[in-house]
Amino acid sequence: MAMTDPIADMLTRIRNGQMVRKSSVRMPASKLKLSILEVLKEEGYIIGYKEVEGTKFPELEVELKYYAGKPVISEIERISKPGLRKYSAATDIPMVRNGLGVAILSTSRGVMTDAKARTMNVGGELICRVF
Repeated sequence: MAMTDPIADMLTRIRNGQMVRKSSVRMPASKLKLSILEVLKEEGYIIGYKEVEGTKFPELEVELKYYAGKPVISEIERISKPGLRKYSAATDIPMVRNGLGVAILSTSRGVMTDAKARTMNVGGELICRVF
């Protein structure tokens, strides 16, 4: 059966993996997932990721990050869903927890954080928010 929202599946795997204190989680690979994981790595929410070959389909393995025994990511939530897409202009991009968290956007210039999108003055689809 086909998956209707692979990005939500990725976020849920990360959330569930951190809840049970796993060191890493695996998921099917895609270019958009790679872009989102790159943003999460740059912002310090995950240790890293790598593409795993050898299976029937390519997979991603994400190394989860903990600080003092607690997960670094306390909230990770999908904003734009397949049934209801959410777009935002550069001036209307919402701040996550007064700037403490990060919103990830898919723009015409690639996947980036809300702060970077504001400085580049580009809007786009709000993928998720992380805190």
